[in-house]
Amino acid sequence: MAPGGGDSRMFAGLRDKLKATNLYDAKVGAIHLKNKVGKFGNLINANHRHDEEHEKATDDKRTKIGESHRFESFAPERDGNKIKWYVDGQDYFYAVSVALEKAKETIYIEDWWLSPELFLRRPPYFNQEWRLDQVLKRRAEAGVKIYIVVYKEVAQAVSCNSAHTKHALHALCPEGSPGYGNITVLRHPDHNVFENAGDMTFYWAHHEKFIVIDYEMAFIGGLDLCFGRWDSRQHPCADVHPAGVQNEMFPGQDFNNNRILDFQSVEDWKSNELSKADFGRMPWHDVAMCLVGDCVYDIAEHFVLRWNFVKRDKYKRSEKVDWLTMTGREGENEDLVAVQRPKHPVGEYIHHPLSPLENRSWAQGHQGTVHAQIVRSSADWSSGILTEHSIQNAYSETIRNAQHYVYIENQFFITATGEEQAPIHNTIGRAIVDACVKAGKEGRKFRVIIVIPAVPGFAGDLRDDAAAGTRAIMDYQYKSIHRGEHSIFEQIKKEGVDPRQHIFIFNLRSYDRLNKTPAMVQQEEKSGVKYQDVQRAEAEEIMAEGVHSTTDQKPTLGDATDNDEKERLMDAKRRFEAQRVEVGLDKEVTSTDSIAATAMLNGGKVSELRWDDDLEKEKENFIQEELYIHGKLLIVDDRIVICGSSNINDRSQLGVHDSELSIVMEDYNTFDSTMDGQPFKAGHHAATLRRLLWREHLGLLPAQPVDASEDPNAQPADVCPNDIMEGPEYEFVADPMSDQVWNMWTGNADTNTQIFRHLFRADPDDNIKTFDDYEAFLPRHNKFKQGHLHDPFMPAQEVREKLDQIKGHLVWMPLDFLRDAPMAEKGLQVNAYTESIYT
Repeated sequence: MAPGGGDSRMFAGLRDKLKATNLYDAKVGAIHLKNKVGKFGNLINANHRHDEEHEKATDDKRTKIGESHRFESFAPERDGNKIKWYVDGQDYFYAVSVALEKAKETIYIEDWWLSPELFLRRPPYFNQEWRLDQVLKRRAEAGVKIYIVVYKEVAQAVSCNSAHTKHALHALCPEGSPGYGNITVLRHPDHNVFENAGDMTFYWAHHEKFIVIDYEMAFIGGLDLCFGRWDSRQHPCADVHPAGVQNEMFPGQDFNNNRILDFQSVEDWKSNELSKADFGRMPWHDVAMCLVGDCVYDIAEHFVLRWNFVKRDKYKRSEKVDWLTMTGREGENEDLVAVQRPKHPVGEYIHHPLSPLENRSWAQGHQGTVHAQIVRSSADWSSGILTEHSIQNAYSETIRNAQHYVYIENQFFITATGEEQAPIHNTIGRAIVDACVKAGKEGRKFRVIIVIPAVPGFAGDLRDDAAAGTRAIMDYQYKSIHRGEHSIFEQIKKEGVDPRQHIFIFNLRSYDRLNKTPAMVQQEEKSGVKYQDVQRAEAEEIMAEGVHSTTDQKPTLGDATDNDEKERLMDAKRRFEAQRVEVGLDKEVTSTDSIAATAMLNGGKVSELRWDDDLEKEKENFIQEELYIHGKLLIVDDRIVICGSSNINDRSQLGVHDSELSIVMEDYNTFDSTMDGQPFKAGHHAATLRRLLWREHLGLLPAQPVDASEDPNAQPADVCPNDIMEGPEYEFVADPMSDQVWNMWTGNADTNTQIFRHLFRADPDDNIKTFDDYEAFLPRHNKFKQGHLHDPFMPAQEVREKLDQIKGHLVWMPLDFLRDAPMAEKGLQVNAYTESIYT
């Protein structure tokens, strides 16, 4: 026997016995408490995740991996991906519903905001089983493990209420029921050091939007699974239904117009204070992708890293949150996904995928023709890694190498051309300057087409003090584009090139008509019930289940109040419906619930639509609103696409601020096309996406029917490819540099801008150069509701005929807006400490 061998066995046996005692539990508890208290020291050690030898070794390993990849990304370039695009929420959410329903093992979801009560299919009343929480509940009950990470918002600044998201989803499968424990929701970051003694982050957000299903398929893009995002390509503003409230498309707070009223108390969906009978919604334009291929693994790896980092940061001593390990990141490489193995671990180590990775279709051979790479913005606070800004690298290199055109759709456009535009630091603007100057000096036709929101934040009246933050964002955008010697325009001019021959900037705008018919007004009068109460009752009926009492607290007297309010609303709805026959609404309603289709292909003319009353009264119901561009999309030369969650601003691009995930795509499947009249090999993925987007913006696509079940573009990538909707309009926009297409593009923008100005005094506008101009252009008074016709005396037929002239949604961006006024005066909202929030 080896010396001391008996002693070793004796002490080992003693340790095993002690593990079963309260004494051992007390010891482990003391160790955990010591470690928790020790975390407070991190407040004075900003490098605490990178100062130990094993941490330095992991950082060095990650750095070498990034240096070996294009754009210095954590992920390599991957061939053979099958990738499908989605334009606007209707197609995307339907495809997500199909894919989620087929999940067998695991679902990963990462979102800035997730609304459990979101309807993935519409109309909601007839698709209640397709509410997001109900889909997730079915999958959990079937044994699927669901992992969700959402941004934990600063409640005073953002109204998305991630606490409700967490509690509502955890309440779907209570203890003792099928699916219990199969849904886990983490919120991050904390904003108070006393919350789990975790690190604090006040300013920055987790902004990624992606889903991974069974390691087989992923969705990535600009669309959160939340309220306000579902929309169709005609982008309706109206949601009034005299034939019955069950036909509404946007129940509760899913009907939203941030320029009138931001989301309020989002945990209580019936509380929408915005009346559909009086105002329109803000329509929403977005783009996303679905993929089957090797890149799915990279998206999953990013999720596992994020999950384990949050486990380490917030839930290290929680038995309810497990560590995730993954195939390909095992043993000496598990540190790449932040797996830790403390001496006294809490929680299990769960290996993913649950079945062998080689069983995935993409692991057995190429599924498609798209060469792709995942890129990200990530750093110490968000993922526990050294800063990665491979998204900015990808944007800059792709733009700088463009030969024919750069097409951008983005929520923001804040960028610098060098080091002289503090507090702005990302240099995508310099890449645009370089590309334009090179083309200008070579005498080459080259365009940068940028489509961004008219108002990039959610301010009401831009003159209000509360809108100072939004004005600051707009000010930085104008300084990025053309105001000041370091702007993109001025830097191009400096090189002897005319920027107005190369750079063109547009917004989108939509109009509609509230179908508040005379009969419905009578119904309100006779029943004594406003339509707003009916819309609330509808939301209560189809959205309340699983909403009330979804906190960890026991029911209180407030629940009785909720029940009283519910009964009041249901009674109001009954009284309203009781008058239906009396006012003649038991017969077919001949006026359409939305006229947004008239701006689209074969959508008819406003001047020829039915209205069951004096046309002078119809005028009160015409509305308009900016069409909010939320997509984060770059298309270059009909060959390369970048899509994801990343805006063009410092928050998204620097890496140290908001966390982001995007995908760079180039289709090796090319086809014969034209570029500026010359033969050209276009990438199928990029060219078909660009053609569909341009047809939507030009009004060269028909309106979408609400039933997406037969639409190939509303299916996941593993079901069928995109329907590119071939026809004359498809061929018309084939050449992105043709004079014919450009004349229609700018001509539509000219006409649409003029009509929206003349009819609605839509703001912002080039005629508003000072705040005095603002008052003259759009006086502040309560005479007219926001978004409605400005001149009540304009003849009704003239209004209709002017609306006939609007085609698609393009309008020019007003580059002269408030050019002679201080847009972002320094104060409590905007100052040296807060500037980086807005950039």
